[in-house]
Amino acid sequence: MSLPMRTNFDEKDYTYIIITKGITKETSEIQINLDGMEYQLVCNVKGDWDVVDATIKDHPGLFKAIGRNIKLRYRL
Repeated sequence: MSLPMRTNFDEKDYTYIIITKGITKETSEIQINLDGMEYQLVCNVKGDWDVVDATIKDHPGLFKAIGRNIKLRYRL
């Protein structure tokens, strides 16, 4: 397991763990663990990361913020 990463969204801190190992520019999907739930982020045609199988109760803006954070961290 990797170290927890943090992001701030809507004036609230969130901690998540990246499960996927060896992330490079060729990586097309990333698994994360957020609040005990596993989510899969995939890269869309614009280069943004979106979550697969998000429900209405999930915060799409939060997953966009996490995707941006990962993109900056790994220089994707």
